[in-house]
Amino acid sequence: MTLLRSRAQQVRRAVRRTVLARRRPLAALLTAGAVAAGLHVAAGPPPPTVAVTTAARDLPAGTVLGADDVREVDVSPDTVPAGVVDDATGRTLAAPLRSGEPVTDVRLVGAALASAHPDLAAMPVRLPDSGSAGLLEAGDRIDLVATDPQAGGSRVVAYDALVLAVPGGSGEAETGSVTGAVVLLGVDPSAVPAVSEGAARLFLSFAFSR
Repeated sequence: MTLLRSRAQQVRRAVRRTVLARRRPLAALLTAGAVAAGLHVAAGPPPPTVAVTTAARDLPAGTVLGADDVREVDVSPDTVPAGVVDDATGRTLAAPLRSGEPVTDVRLVGAALASAHPDLAAMPVRLPDSGSAGLLEAGDRIDLVATDPQAGGSRVVAYDALVLAVPGGSGEAETGSVTGAVVLLGVDPSAVPAVSEGAARLFLSFAFSR
């Protein structure tokens, strides 16, 4: 009996030592689990997001947007810029877009682009020299010059016109009878008749405004 009692005491001591040795790691594990659970509860649901159409890569002005040119990105609702376009496929860029930049209505050729400049009249103008038209970018300021090829002489028909868009793809027609490039200009409303006349019967060129 004495021997059995002694062995039982030894077993109890061994178990006690094992429990005491592992008590701290076990307590730390339980504490970490409680903290993680508390953080999960405190974090709550993820913040709301909305899908915004953005440029999939750097895109130049005049690009006709295809499905591969744009992608949807989830952003916070309070970071969405005004005028974001839901479906931009088939629309023409009036200005370059950087990769990841939202596609807004004022970046596209259309009525919204003109409404962004209510003090100007937006009108498409064909410049006979497509090479010089290729030097223009949206945002440039130019003086539009009309020259009479037969009688000679030149005059400015629109001062400080704003280049709204350079759509591109508007060079020589299939018949070969129409050449040049169309640009969308914002001009003073009083200059519209002179610009229209110059486009119809004169040679139009431009000089960059100072």
